[in-house]
Amino acid sequence: MMTTHGGYPEDPQGTEQTVPENNNKNADSLPGSADKQNSKGRNETKEELFAGFWMRFWAYLTDLIILFSLNGLLLSPFYFTGQGEIWGFITLYAVFNAVITYGYFVLMTKFYGQTLGKMIFGLRVVRVNREKLKWSDIIFREIVLRFAYRSLVITNLAYIVVAFTPQKAGIHDMIADTRVIHTRK
Repeated sequence: MMTTHGGYPEDPQGTEQTVPENNNKNADSLPGSADKQNSKGRNETKEELFAGFWMRFWAYLTDLIILFSLNGLLLSPFYFTGQGEIWGFITLYAVFNAVITYGYFVLMTKFYGQTLGKMIFGLRVVRVNREKLKWSDIIFREIVLRFAYRSLVITNLAYIVVAFTPQKAGIHDMIADTRVIHTRK
């Protein structure tokens, strides 16, 4: 078969044939999932594995242990000073503790897409549309929503939603348009 000006092959009558568009994508495929071609030339969808409740729980617990240790090292002088109240019931220790804790989650997620706990367990935070994480996404997810979760004891139960959604998304993930995926298979 001959080709015309680098295009598609011609049939015996000389008319140019076109290659049909690849509409094989499953309507249920995950947004942002990549296609790869196997050795036989067929497209296969590479589905991402979303991190479930227990993996995220252990990663978060690891982060809390790291933060407890870090805060213990950096803030122990403030803790033992006693009368460190600055705004009524808020102490200098509490302010620095919040800055270190929220700063850790924000900076690690922005620059690495994962905290140390997520790194250890092979997890990563991604946007639903797979674009690069924005500061607004991170600030909203890691400060506003974490603060809302911690403000009342009952709101901590909102994390359980992760176990029951198809993409293992918590309420904070749904609002911030983020998901947590496995980086290792």
